[in-house]
Amino acid sequence: MDINKEIKKLESVNLEKPQRVFSMYLNTDQSDPEQQGSKWKLHVKNGLNSFENYLQKDGDSEEKRNYWAVKEMVEKYMHDNEHNLAKSVVIFATGDKSIWFAEKFQMPVETEFCWEETPKLDQIKEMIHQFPETGIILTQKESIKILDTELGTLKDSRFYELDLDTEDWREHTGPHRAQPSMGSGGKNTKQEQFEARFEANRYRWYKSIATTIDKLAKNKEWKKIIIVGHKEEAEDLSGNMNKEITKVIPKNMLEQEKMKVINEAVFS
Repeated sequence: MDINKEIKKLESVNLEKPQRVFSMYLNTDQSDPEQQGSKWKLHVKNGLNSFENYLQKDGDSEEKRNYWAVKEMVEKYMHDNEHNLAKSVVIFATGDKSIWFAEKFQMPVETEFCWEETPKLDQIKEMIHQFPETGIILTQKESIKILDTELGTLKDSRFYELDLDTEDWREHTGPHRAQPSMGSGGKNTKQEQFEARFEANRYRWYKSIATTIDKLAKNKEWKKIIIVGHKEEAEDLSGNMNKEITKVIPKNMLEQEKMKVINEAVFS
């Protein structure tokens, strides 16, 4: 999903009665003490019913039908996704389905419901401003993983390994090979040789992939770049890139689950 493209389309929407746009920002963050016990369900019920009660008194019949259609779509979406929620849900919808935007996000929002001529976009625009397209680059010796993210959500990932025979970085689609292992008596000879060679060539090897990452940053239109890895490795990589680095996190997280990495890199 191109979120910026979707927002531009929504910005152009201005409807006349009996059509209206439903906007919903729903906090589903279970780490929030006020959201314990799936309180979002009560918020959805109350929010939807408030408009229905109002339209029963003052709305025309066609507007009521449009709202009931939206209500049914929203209730179905929340029912279908109630066991797979993140920290928030944002929905924009019309009764004729000409507008249907429903996404789960990894950042909390302030719960809000609107039924107006235009979609209410202030919160999602602020989310985009705070958490734009971001590249997270994880380094660990001859392995580099790249996470392409937006709004704290993973869009794409790539994995590169250095071929020690040819000294070329190759994009790898399968499981990456394990790092040299430690023996019971300490470092074995093979690992010592590998680490000595890596330290001697680290700067040159990271310089050779920096151009590839710069091109990827341009193509993905990253607004922020975060490098995560051992201090010396991260500094060598950032020093060889032309793109501005937003921050460096001196921590090895290459083997960590992707969403854990994104949460620590983007939100901390």
